[in-house]
Amino acid sequence: MAPSQDPPAIRACLFDMDGLLIDSEDLYTICTNAVLHEFGKPDLPWHIKAQMQGRPGPEAGRIFQKWAQLPITREEMMAKVHGFQKQWFPTCKPLPGVETLLQTVSKKTQPRVEMALATSSHAANYHLKTAHLTETFSVFPQENIVLGDDKRIPAGRGKPAPDIYLLALSTVNARLKREGKEEITPAECLVFEDSVPGVESGRRAGMQVVWCPHPGLLEEMRGKEETVLAGLMGEHKEVEDENQQPGVVDRGGSGRRKGAPGEIGDGWGRLLPTLEDFPYASYGISV
Repeated sequence: MAPSQDPPAIRACLFDMDGLLIDSEDLYTICTNAVLHEFGKPDLPWHIKAQMQGRPGPEAGRIFQKWAQLPITREEMMAKVHGFQKQWFPTCKPLPGVETLLQTVSKKTQPRVEMALATSSHAANYHLKTAHLTETFSVFPQENIVLGDDKRIPAGRGKPAPDIYLLALSTVNARLKREGKEEITPAECLVFEDSVPGVESGRRAGMQVVWCPHPGLLEEMRGKEETVLAGLMGEHKEVEDENQQPGVVDRGGSGRRKGAPGEIGDGWGRLLPTLEDFPYASYGISV
């Protein structure tokens, strides 16, 4: 289907974290497989991991336990996994191209491009993963870091719902408003994501999206790339009710229904195999 509107130049970059900025998705797999092996189960397959990626911990745990059928409660399973995570998460490393991208956007863009972080990781895990990466994450103002257990996100409204990215944008606009500057519309935001639910979250927020998936996920989604980029994989199962969706706004004049995903080939989603050599100019970003 033809694009309904050409996307505008980018004024804000909103970043996911796990598997996008840092290699924590591979560490999640190591920790999960350790528990599976304890009970004689096979490694976590990508078709299950793809459903878990990007989602809040409780929802990811539900999906995992439904597949794994471990002879323990979900709480016991999560406690075991968390034990391995405390060992592995402090070893997280930035993925290729990340540090250059973050430094460029934060210090070299003219006019300045705003930045925010929107991760499904809860506070405890966020600190485990980032405490040793202070320089990497220092580019994000504290007020523009939104975590998965943020009380401003209603229960059940984590990714793939749009709320977390709309909230991240609102934290940016709150400061711009205080400074008397023009606020940023969702259409002027570029979401960076590695997961399928995360891409849908960004698209439903009315934002442009860069999808930079793990090679294993990309192989799992082979032939479905355009559907993923449009946010049309059907990850968002809740009944849409525009009058009851917190924070859902129009997407900056694109003409699409509030909270709706995009369209195949509309140009608002792009697949990049890596964040290295990012094409700033093609998004109207001057560096």
